[in-house]
Formats: sequence, structure tokens, C-alpha cells
Amino acid sequence: MPLLSLTLTTINLQYKAAPVPFPTISSKPTTCQSLSSKPRLRKLFKTTSSFRFSKTQGLSASLLANSASGFHRFKEMVMVFDSYIVGTFLVSLLGFVFLFILRHNNNSRKKKIEKGSRDFKIQTDAVSGTEIGECLPENGSGTDVIIVGAGVAGAALAYTLGKDGRRVHVIERDLTEPDRIVGELLQPGGYLKLVELGLEDCVEEIDAQRVLGYALFKDERNTKLSYPLEKFHADVAGRSFHNGRFIQRMREKASTLPNVRLEQGTVTSLLEENGTIRGVQYKTKDGQELGAYAPLTIVCDGCFSNLRRSLCNPKVDVPSCFVGLVLENCELPFSNHGHVILGDPSPILFYPISSTEVRCLVDVPGQKVPSIANGEMANYLKTMVAPQVPPELRDAFIAAVNKGNIRTMPNRSMPADPHPTPGALLMGDAFNMRHPLTGGGMTVALSDIVVLRDLLRPLHDLHDAACLTKYLESFYTLRKPVASTINTLAGALYKVFSASPDQARKEMRQACFDYLSLGGIFSTGPVALLSGLNPRPLSLVLHFFAVAIYGVGRLLLPFPSLRRMWIGARLISSASGIIFPIIKAEGVRQMFFPATVPALYRAPPVD
Repeated sequence: MPLLSLTLTTINLQYKAAPVPFPTISSKPTTCQSLSSKPRLRKLFKTTSSFRFSKTQGLSASLLANSASGFHRFKEMVMVFDSYIVGTFLVSLLGFVFLFILRHNNNSRKKKIEKGSRDFKIQTDAVSGTEIGECLPENGSGTDVIIVGAGVAGAALAYTLGKDGRRVHVIERDLTEPDRIVGELLQPGGYLKLVELGLEDCVEEIDAQRVLGYALFKDERNTKLSYPLEKFHADVAGRSFHNGRFIQRMREKASTLPNVRLEQGTVTSLLEENGTIRGVQYKTKDGQELGAYAPLTIVCDGCFSNLRRSLCNPKVDVPSCFVGLVLENCELPFSNHGHVILGDPSPILFYPISSTEVRCLVDVPGQKVPSIANGEMANYLKTMVAPQVPPELRDAFIAAVNKGNIRTMPNRSMPADPHPTPGALLMGDAFNMRHPLTGGGMTVALSDIVVLRDLLRPLHDLHDAACLTKYLESFYTLRKPVASTINTLAGALYKVFSASPDQARKEMRQACFDYLSLGGIFSTGPVALLSGLNPRPLSLVLHFFAVAIYGVGRLLLPFPSLRRMWIGARLISSASGIIFPIIKAEGVRQMFFPATVPALYRAPPVD
């Protein structure tokens, strides 16, 4: 009777500490007598009395013998605790049953998880048709992060995480030098991020050119817009180069780290288990199907990503296409500057990519371009575009067209709309794109890498996928000042710089050119936004509507008319129709009120 002994010991201690009469349940002695006459209670009283007299020193036996009322109260007390013992026994029995049920359910759950893991492995094997091994637990894979893609974002991220001690496995479809017509202009803000990541030497030894600003051309007029670099080190400027040379330099630097492994292979799918991405399935260069596993998979496979659909809500817009040419051995009107011609129907870009080459990008609205094969493209460039090219570049432009090395690429725009997924993250053009008119893509990617690096640095273990995903939700808010400013400006400038038959849009285009030509804050403010040196969304909106108001003022002065007032009203309406949809897609709250987003204050999970 251990339970009974413990109960009576407690009674004795309480009685010794405070020897006051116990409360009487019933004043009728016949009730206690009739109850105590039962054999069970008589036996209990006998056991209790012997126990109390043998164990309790401060309680005299004569107390019960000399006081009848005390005896009756004592019997009533025992009766009360007898009912407590019965209740305690019942509760203990129910608790035991409850614990048994819980343990049974837990065992069933473990078996289900193990079965699910086995089913997952079997399913993966069935898809691949080859043995790819099973998902290794915890650190068994020897990899902390898998990076899909080794372009600008993937290579820079691999070096950054590898330098922080992470074990990184990079899988890239083609490790030979890329040959692209975009991703060739790095803004000063992007160069500062490159310095912060320790990758500034990657623009050396590739014949990269310093870029100090832009020159705008419209209707035989031009204006020079320089970057506001007075407060920065003399080395800080934009850089333009061959995209492939830049990427190869970053890949080489990443591969010098012993904990970074670059492998050529094509990732075919993400491996998912119970809603968590465990790794990737990929095909090696020799055609073998393998599986790679890590607690965190970062997808950086570019604008044509085939993996983004399961990690975000892709709303890809293709407003135009770029037609690319390389002009050789020619001098730009403004050295070390990018050149933007506000042509018809859309802008034309020129900027140096080496000491002897100038890249030309002709924007063609829509998704269809004239055919290159049958000569329609060459004819279009000679008859429609060449007359709008500055005279200093016209002969070199026509020579490049005659040479025939004409390439095209669709310009894609996609706001960031992620699905937070345990074990996976999107980066680079696979995650967020904007019109390449302003050359801001690499700046956004490098800025995102800095944000992610700072978030991951306090974490020593990445295996708690749920906690890590919740913590990394702050990434989507912390990246907004730079990303949303550059994204919004790129989309808005493209629409403003494009020709339109609408008179209000024409006035907006002319007002933008004149506003930037004013100099001072009217030019340095917008250029600081474009360059990534001043990533402030509110400043962007203020300058944008300042341009619109400036255009209205030009219409109403010196003498307003009803027609001019009507055009001015439509100009304001057109400006709102340009910028507000872009801001909505970027996220008003995250752009202008990030402090109200709860994810901004997520603390690192405790290891």
C-alpha cells in the first residue's frame, strides 16, 4: 500500500504542524459507526492506527481514547481520504491508458514517416531509372547548401557562403564561358556590393571598362548625366564587360575554396519529402542520374528557370526583345558613359564592353521580331534604326549589321512573389526580373546575396527546415529597398522612354528629358536611384511625379488653354497608370512601410 502510506504520512505531517480539528462531514455518530462497522473500514482503521502510532512521535495515543468527538472526526477524516484514494486510483488508471494511447500513436507516426521516406526513395529511383542513393540524415551528405546554377548570382553566392565556412555543392548546366548580350553593365551600387563580398578583383583582367554615367539623346539634343560619386573611393564606378568573362572569373574564384564543389550537370527536379525540399535530382555530363542532398537548396538557374514554378508564383511579362550587335573600333560621343537614344518606337542603347568593342542593344516592342534568316532584321536595322543612331556611330552600326552577327533575346519582367518552402530558396533572375534598360539586374542579385549572407551567418545548423524558412521570411522584406527601387525605376523608365501616339505620353517623355537636363538634384537624384547608390523607394516616387508636374507646368505656362489643361490632366493620369501598377506588384507595404511587416523582426533560430 505505497499510495496509502504516502497519503497518511501527509495527513500526519499536516496534523502535527497545525493540530486543529478536521472539518466534520456529518454530525451524526450513527453514520460513522455504521460505516466503521464495515469489515473493510475496520481493517483500514486498524492498519492506519498501527501506522500512525509507530511513525508519529508528536501525537499521543490518549488523544483518541479520551475524546469521543475526536475519534468520530478521525474516522470521518479517514473516510474522506478513502474517497480521495479511490479517485486518485481512477485518475491514475485513466492517465495510464491515455499515455498508452499516445505512445501507440507516436510509434505509428514514426513508422509512417519511415515508410514515407522509403516510398520517397523508391519513387525517386523510379523517376530516374537508376540508383541515386537514399536521403542521408543530418550531416551525412557532407553538404550544407546546394546551389543550382553558376551564373552571376550562383557563382557569387557559392564564393560568399564558402568563405563563411559552408560546404557548398554547385550544379551548373554548362561550365564553359557563357555568351550573352545582357548582364554586361554593373552599376556603381552593384560594384559596392561586389567589394563587400570580396569579389571586386573579378572585374580585373577581363578588359572591363569604367562607366561614369549616362548620355541621353533625343531629337538631335543630348545631355550628360554623371553618377554622384564624389563621396566614394576613386575606384568606385560602374563596370561594363563581356558577361561570360565576368562569370568565369567568379567561378574560378569560388572553385579555389576547398569546401566549394562545382559540377557540370542538369538539374531535372527538386526532391521533396513531406513538404520539405531535401535536395535535387540531376543528370551529370556523362548522362548518369544522381541525387544531391543538403538542408538548404538555393535555385539560381536564371531567367529560363524550370524549377521556379514550385517555389513562387511566376508572372512573367515580355514587353519587348533586345536585338544585340557588337560595334568594333569606334569611339562613343561621351567616353566611359552608357548612351541611351530615345528612339522610335523604343530606346537604343550603346555602352563599351571592352577597349575595342561597343555593345548595341536595339529594343523592339512586343514578343515578335523581324526574321534574321530571311534578311528582314537587317533591313529593319538599316532603314528604321540607323537614321536614329548618332552620326559618330552610324557607320560602325551599319558595318555591324552587314557583318551579320545579330542576336536576339526577350526582355522579361517578373515581380518577386515567393512561396516560402522549407529547404529551398530562390535567387537571381529565377526569382525576380526587371526590364534590362537600366542594367540593374546584377546589382539586385549581389545585394540579395549580401542580405542572405548576413541572415545565415549566425546559424551553425541549417537542418531545422521549418524554423529556417520562418526566419528567412525576413529576407523578402530586407531586400526590398534596393530591389523595389531598381525594379520600379526600370519598368517606369522603359514606358516613359518608349514612343507613343498619345499626346500626354509624348509630353511625359519630353518632360523627363528636360527634367534630367536641368542638372543638379534634378539629374543626380534620379541617377543615384538608377545606379543603386540611393535605394529609396519614396525618393523614386517623388522624382517621378516631379517629372509629371514639371511636364504639366510646361503645358500651362505662359498661357494655359483648355486643351493644354486637358493634356496636363491626362499626363498626371498616365504617370499614375505607369508607376502604381509596378508598385502594387512590388508590394506597397514592403516598399514603403517595411517596419510594419512582422517578418522583419525574425530572430535567428536557436541551434
